[in-house]
Amino acid sequence: MPNTSDSLDLYAKVEDLLGVKEAAPGLYAHYLLFLNTITCDSLLDVGCGSGDFLRQMQGALAIPEVKGIDLSPLMIERTSEQGFEAECIDLCEMQGTYDVITAVFDMLNYLDKTQLKRFLGCVREHLNEGGYFLCDINTLYGFENVAVGSYIVDDDERFLTVDSDFEAGEYISEFTLFEKEGECFKKLQETIRQYYHTVDELLALSGLELVSSDEVNLYELENADKNFMVLRKMQGA
Repeated sequence: MPNTSDSLDLYAKVEDLLGVKEAAPGLYAHYLLFLNTITCDSLLDVGCGSGDFLRQMQGALAIPEVKGIDLSPLMIERTSEQGFEAECIDLCEMQGTYDVITAVFDMLNYLDKTQLKRFLGCVREHLNEGGYFLCDINTLYGFENVAVGSYIVDDDERFLTVDSDFEAGEYISEFTLFEKEGECFKKLQETIRQYYHTVDELLALSGLELVSSDEVNLYELENADKNFMVLRKMQGA
C-alpha cells in the first residue's frame, strides 16, 4: 500500500521530533561536495520536505534556478515560506528539464519497486543531457539497525509514539500522534512504509550511468546506514 498525502503530512508534523534535522547536515555534505565539482544552472529537489536542503545548497552554491516538489501540501507550504519556488506535484506530471535532480534522505525508500521504476523513468525524462541525479538509499544494515522497535517522545504540545519493524524488505512504521488543540488533544494515526532497494536495482531501473556510490554512516554505527549515489544521463540516453 503506497504512502498517502495524509501519512506524509503527519510525518511533516513530527519530523523535528525524530532526529532527522540533527542527522541531515552529515548527509547534505556529500551532496554539496559533489555539486561543488560541477557547473549547475538548475536544480530540482524531489521530496523537498521543509526546504532545508534547498536552503543549504543555495546558500553555498547560488544556483540560478532551484525548485522543490513534494506530495505533502504541508511540506510545500514550509518550503515556500523559506522563499523557494515549490509545487505540490508528482515528478511525472511536471514540465521542464534540469541540470541536477536530487532525492534526499530516504526519499527513494518510500517507493515500492513498481513506483521506483516509474519514478526513475521520469527522472531520466526531466534531466538535461549530461545532467546528474543525486540520491541516497538506506542500506540493509541501516534498515535492520536504525529506528527498529518503539520510540516515544513528548514536547508538551505533542505526544508521539512510533512502532517500527523491518521484515522481507519492507519497513513499516505505525505513527500515533496526540496534538494539543486548546485544552484537548487530537489523535492522528498513520502507517508509513519504506522499502529496501540495492544500488544495482537502481542502476538497472534508471537507465543512467553510475558516477559514484559512497557509503555514509550518519549514526556512528558499526557499518554504513546509507549509500549516496551520483548517476548521470549520458548523451542519447
